[in-house]
Amino acid sequence: MSLVSLFALSAALHLYIGVRTVPALPGATAGGLLALLLVSSAILMPLGLVSRRLLKPPAADTLTWAGLLFMGLFSSLIVLTVLRDVLLLLAAIAQQMGASALSFDGLHSVSAAAVPLLALAITGLGYLNARRTAGVVTVEIPVAGLPAALHGFTIVQISDIHVGPTIRSTYVEGIVEAVNRLNPDLVAITGDLVDGSVAELAGHVAPLERLASREGSFFVTGNHEYYSGAESWMRHLERIGIQVLQNRHVVIEREGARLVLAGVSDYSAGHFDASHRSDPHKALAGAPPDAAFKVLLAHQPRSAAAAAQAGFDLQLSGHTHGGQFLPWNLFVRMQQPFTAGLHAMDQLRIYVSRGTGYWGPPKRFGAPSEITRVRLVPAT
Repeated sequence: MSLVSLFALSAALHLYIGVRTVPALPGATAGGLLALLLVSSAILMPLGLVSRRLLKPPAADTLTWAGLLFMGLFSSLIVLTVLRDVLLLLAAIAQQMGASALSFDGLHSVSAAAVPLLALAITGLGYLNARRTAGVVTVEIPVAGLPAALHGFTIVQISDIHVGPTIRSTYVEGIVEAVNRLNPDLVAITGDLVDGSVAELAGHVAPLERLASREGSFFVTGNHEYYSGAESWMRHLERIGIQVLQNRHVVIEREGARLVLAGVSDYSAGHFDASHRSDPHKALAGAPPDAAFKVLLAHQPRSAAAAAQAGFDLQLSGHTHGGQFLPWNLFVRMQQPFTAGLHAMDQLRIYVSRGTGYWGPPKRFGAPSEITRVRLVPAT
């Protein structure tokens, strides 16, 4: 999209919000403040998206921060404005039918004031939720016939950190410290680690080198790696001690019991590089047939059908962010079979993380970030 088109679209959407809310606000001061907020958002939101075209760091990063903050606010403003219009339409119909004692004028004014107040509150809470270190979610997977050596085997999953303009090394350090406190058997990073090149972000990813576990750290690509130079990132992660599972597996042995950990490239990887086409069958090829449990790391939940056919027992995925903030979590199922949490498909269980970071606006509302602790336990 050209800069002119981007700014025109932003102006039109903000104008809709302004026309529908500003005139209805009580008092000229409130209307003036909202108008100023909307003008600022209409300008800074698109500027933030193209800041790297116009400026160099750190000025570009500051502009990106401002633009993304306003993008988060705008998303709530536009949704609440549409909902308000629907509410007013229903109230008008009800009044025409004589079924409502509501004062249309009172509702008009109160609902107009509610739009910016609720949007600011949601955005503020969403910012705090996004910027905190993700909480730990524990998921127990009952396994029939699980060997005693694998009782309590723990995989800590982190996903969708999106190191980039607003997520830097300090944020990543907090995640590493939280993971290490869990004392896991292994760490799984299920894609969308970065939004930028190795040259730009290697220093901000560096804390991941300090991830500690008994069996090591493992990574599979997400779609955002393919926007950021997947091959370069794969080589870099291997250099800092994180094993990349690109359609392959490793075998973990404990006192004669075997666990297979496999990984596939992102579901869409073949569109970027045919040699990276996601293939769960290839990832499992040559695995010991007597393995007690087979785990697949796959960025997108859409890999589940092929994973079930290949014979995996558990798939760990991310990608969806759980929708990240309302109401977008309601639309994730239009693109993915699962949004968040534990699900089943035939013999395969799929756990979808809501993500450990965030993408775009620093905002999480109704879909908290998570560090997932997956424990294998004997079925009772």
